[in-house]
Amino acid sequence: MGDIVLPRRLFLWSMAAIYLAAFVSLYVQIPGLYGNEGLLPARWQLRYSGKPLEEQLLSSPTLLWLGPRLGLDTHTAMELLCLVGSALSLAAVLVEALRDSVVFFCLWALYLSLYQVGQVFLYFQWDNLLLETGFLCILVAPLTIIRGSRGVREHDTVTFWLIRWLLFRLMFASGVVKLTSRCPTWWGLTALTYHYETQCIPTPLAWFVHQLPVWWQKLSVVATFVVEIAAPFLFFSPLRRLRLGAFYLQVLLQVLIILSGNYNFFNLLTLVLCLSLLDDQHVHFWLRKADKANNSDSRLWSWLSYLLELAVWSLMIVATILCFDLQVDKKKNGISSRTAFTYHQFNQFLKTVTIPCIWIGVLSLLWEIIKAMFRCACVSGFLKRFFRTLQWIMFAAATAAMFAVSLVSSNVYHPFTRIYYDSNARLWPEVRQAYDHVDRFQLVNSYGLFRRMTGVGGRPEVVIEGSYDGIKWTEIEFMYKPGNLSAPPPYVAPHQPRLDWQMWFAALGTHTQAPWFTSLMYRLLQGKRDVIELIQTDVTQYPFHKQPPAYLRAHRYKYWFTEPKADGSYPQRWWRRVYDEEYYPTVHLGSTVLESMLSQYGLKDKSPPRRVSNITVAQAVRWVRSQVRGVPPHILIWTLMACSISFCLLKGLRNRNKEMPVTGEAAVAVNAQMKKSDDQQAVEEDEQEGEDSKEEDEVEEETVTDNKEDEAEK
Repeated sequence: MGDIVLPRRLFLWSMAAIYLAAFVSLYVQIPGLYGNEGLLPARWQLRYSGKPLEEQLLSSPTLLWLGPRLGLDTHTAMELLCLVGSALSLAAVLVEALRDSVVFFCLWALYLSLYQVGQVFLYFQWDNLLLETGFLCILVAPLTIIRGSRGVREHDTVTFWLIRWLLFRLMFASGVVKLTSRCPTWWGLTALTYHYETQCIPTPLAWFVHQLPVWWQKLSVVATFVVEIAAPFLFFSPLRRLRLGAFYLQVLLQVLIILSGNYNFFNLLTLVLCLSLLDDQHVHFWLRKADKANNSDSRLWSWLSYLLELAVWSLMIVATILCFDLQVDKKKNGISSRTAFTYHQFNQFLKTVTIPCIWIGVLSLLWEIIKAMFRCACVSGFLKRFFRTLQWIMFAAATAAMFAVSLVSSNVYHPFTRIYYDSNARLWPEVRQAYDHVDRFQLVNSYGLFRRMTGVGGRPEVVIEGSYDGIKWTEIEFMYKPGNLSAPPPYVAPHQPRLDWQMWFAALGTHTQAPWFTSLMYRLLQGKRDVIELIQTDVTQYPFHKQPPAYLRAHRYKYWFTEPKADGSYPQRWWRRVYDEEYYPTVHLGSTVLESMLSQYGLKDKSPPRRVSNITVAQAVRWVRSQVRGVPPHILIWTLMACSISFCLLKGLRNRNKEMPVTGEAAVAVNAQMKKSDDQQAVEEDEQEGEDSKEEDEVEEETVTDNKEDEAEK
């Protein structure tokens, strides 16, 4: 029963750390994004119509409805929720007793409350993934605050299985949509020749990886398909080493993505999900601890396991060679590859494996439920067995319900079971109804990453320019996204600069497809400091920090990574660019174009300005904001994470030193010292006994003398 104790503890600790990064990253951006003078004020999303609180929570489940009851405006209430979430997640990182189902419920409710008013800046797949994983943490985590025990429960393997199923859905769907989208770069295996320079926020390493030969980039795409489509089936293998092999394949892919791109906490969260593939024995291997479990497998079974594992890996290698026609290319000193199957053949493959995938999940979950049932039956004591059985029934039912709801998806182009409508039609109507009821809580979501490769003809990038006279223009440089050709790409993960990300999406279309961009131009013309800090945390680096520009405009450029020089030396610039077209016309405050677009998109605030609340809670929130203002967000997150990890490591080493047995020369020295102490104690005891016997002899001599004197007197 204790085979997943350590992975589960590590998973809960990691989830608390992920929550910490997510809350802090969002907190520093709230004034500029959702403040009363931000790009998309959050208070516009909450229409107080006088309905009862219960109806408001059902229509839009967010704790921000309680803001007016506490005397707080929506902006201050959002900051308060973020601060509470940050403090609670930090406490959970540092104190194991707080990694509790109640605490994780609070963290999930807080993030869901922010998500409901987040609009376009918070509607990313990793936000959905965090909410879904966070809800599963409520089932996985122990109930220590009420029950007061962190012991292992018989149903832990059942609830922890849901994490593995989520990981399977995430990876398999992400691999499938790359081919079902019919993107020519994925089918031609050339996607990674564009990816590193066209992703949202590259890292410095992305420049170097982009220079690798084309045959290596194509081979990397083949490896991506293997890791995301083939390897996930090994997650449910009964053979332990196959699961571990799949684990390390996923870890390798996520680490490479982290090194080459800034995807906030998304890849870290995926790594956390991969912990569901581990067991105590392998964690003990990491910690160099001897595993207490005795290996009672027969030699015949061991040899059969090795043969089956060898057959599985061989089958995957052979299938990869055949499906992608891998051959040694002696002319290019590499490996040539091409897609050797058609779109129709891939569809047939999906039709063949979709239903078996579901049955694999059903059988795997059923096996975990049966094992947990037998563990409950083996508990000694009638009352204890009875309550453990009730817990097993409750959590097994909850796990089965979550599994059933996950089979339904609301998105048509990258779901799991709606890849084919006939598979979805086989589901019970009650399951689809249940999904419709829980959809607003983001308990189950659809995933599909990098569906199509953008920027094939060059990375589109929007550059905003400002001017005081309309003649001399100055570019406004963002802190993270590409702009300055000489500025190196940054490392900002796990922070996500959400305005920079939306600037990347805005460049893929027109400004009419991104209404928030008009709000950005309007706020910059007004010189709003909260919005300026989204562009440059140090406002002195903003070219118009002393006085707002009188005119603004935006142009679209095509960006590419530079290439090494002919002599092999590195260029002075990281980027090169070519002018493409005008993106946004020249506007100024009061211009007809700007006013019409503000009215068209509903960005004009007609309500009167609200008074700033002066209650104690609001003053405390503003004081915290004043303390962190001007600190780069990624530095703040890294500092908190580094301090938390260092504290936990020191605490773990201290506990390990207390429990560590003494061996080797130290043990000899300790034994000698103990022997010496024993000998010394024995000598002291002998001396004490000698003194006691001497005193007894003296007493006896005195008694004899007294007796003799009495006899003489008589």
